[in-house]
Amino acid sequence: MKRSRFSEEQIIGILKEHQAGLGAKELCRKHGISDATFYKWRSRYGGMEVSDARRLKALEAENAKLKKMLAEQMLDVATLKEMPGKKLLRPGSRRRAVDWAMKEKSYSQRRACALAGIDPRVYRRQLVRPEDGELRKRLRELSGERRRFGYRRLHILLRREGWALNWKKLYRLYREEGLTARKRGGRKRALGTRAPMAIPQGPNQRWSLDFVSDSLSDGRRFRILCVIDDFSRECLATVVDTSLTGHRVARELDRIAEVRGHPCMVVSDNGTELTSNAILKWQEDHKVEWHYIAPGKPMQNGFVESFNGRLRDECLNEHLFANLRHARELISAWRDDYNHHRPHTSLDGLTPWEYHQRSVEDQTLNRANL
Repeated sequence: MKRSRFSEEQIIGILKEHQAGLGAKELCRKHGISDATFYKWRSRYGGMEVSDARRLKALEAENAKLKKMLAEQMLDVATLKEMPGKKLLRPGSRRRAVDWAMKEKSYSQRRACALAGIDPRVYRRQLVRPEDGELRKRLRELSGERRRFGYRRLHILLRREGWALNWKKLYRLYREEGLTARKRGGRKRALGTRAPMAIPQGPNQRWSLDFVSDSLSDGRRFRILCVIDDFSRECLATVVDTSLTGHRVARELDRIAEVRGHPCMVVSDNGTELTSNAILKWQEDHKVEWHYIAPGKPMQNGFVESFNGRLRDECLNEHLFANLRHARELISAWRDDYNHHRPHTSLDGLTPWEYHQRSVEDQTLNRANL
């Protein structure tokens, strides 16, 4: 817009000359303006003082500024809706959003950074992180071998192999590689307060028993008897068969006792196999205390229930069993891995076998000191 060569003060002064009695034609000839300009001035500034003109000019400037801000805000809202990707939560996604706004919408760098919520210095900063190609490759291999492991257990496995890195870096690589293990289903949470379960102070003080059911690929059902040492979380047996009676359970407990010795206590639910005469006779013959949990309270036998969840999630849900022999082989291999290789977070990252051995060494050392 062409700027007028007359200021507001001069225009109001010219109009006051007209009000004093000077004719319009003489006034236009005197100041070198056209009739249209004079009448335009009169319609706009007629009857105004210089202060009123200044105030009007300030209001017009403010109005223009507000219109510009509103237009820019509406454009920003439309740009945010068109931006590719989801929420801008990380610096990488914000950088990509800035690049898109500068390229597609011709935004300036500063305005695009303000729109994406990132400081221009952060946007211009060059990343100096190493590629970690070997570490990423090994992480993908481990997660492929153990698909149900999260980043914490993978971190323990990598440290065993000699990789020196903290869990925060591993978690970043874990997320960037898209290796997050999806949780399967949910479980009901108990309401109210809970009494902590007493933990045995040595091996063979307390065993836990429970059954797990599954099916073969042809639909035949089979059961698994799981026996856990509550101190070391070690799985002492996973007996797979289509039928497991009380006599069979007693025979399997005797087979375990030949290697480990008899426990002081056994904890189980109130299943018919575990309340049979064969089990009652076995506990009387071997002087073993047998504790039955309250009906409908599986968390009173929480150690074996936790093991059952790991068994189903990491083994039973991952395989199709052609027959009983196939099921026994895979479940036995998984039990060996659980006892000797799988890190247990409640045991400070040790395996159940390592925790058991350390306890035996500590007890031997204490006897020697006494």
